[in-house]
Amino acid sequence: MLATRLTLICHAITPLQKHGRFPDDESVSMDWQSAAYSLAGRYKKQPRLLCGPEARARQTAGLFGAHAEVEVALRDVDLGSWKGQDISQLDSQELKAWSADSTRAPHGGESVDQLCARVGQWLASLETHPGHTVAVTHPFVIRAAMLSVMQFPVSMFYRIDVEPLSATELRFNGVWRLRLETHA
Repeated sequence: MLATRLTLICHAITPLQKHGRFPDDESVSMDWQSAAYSLAGRYKKQPRLLCGPEARARQTAGLFGAHAEVEVALRDVDLGSWKGQDISQLDSQELKAWSADSTRAPHGGESVDQLCARVGQWLASLETHPGHTVAVTHPFVIRAAMLSVMQFPVSMFYRIDVEPLSATELRFNGVWRLRLETHA
């Protein structure tokens, strides 16, 4: 059985992130056009390159190659009426309820449970696609993938920090595994 290798890359930082706001379909803060292909040689063999549909994911994918395929399953969590909003200006009770109860979506978007189910289904679809895939996506999607692979309870969702441009390596060879690598 050939193994599936999945490298999840978090998109580059955005102006909204810098200002403590929930994401919208914004661009990254860096001059991504001048940096195009700057990370294309990061992997020995040319992997399949996927990205979420948002501008920040597509622009970050351009650092790794010219032909990223948009994968809808990699889209960010739907924050409904909270998109682009300053987190400190939101109703604190609604925000607390949402972060404490993974089934809730007081913002009219997607709950954490719904996000985790979507990402889990996508991961299952990769189990029959051996080879290396690099997927540029969002912190919430990477958190959901980690919960699925590690079989963590959803209560661990907010205990995972995902930094801009970080890489999370997952492998499937009969079972999903998290792989920690050194770049020494």
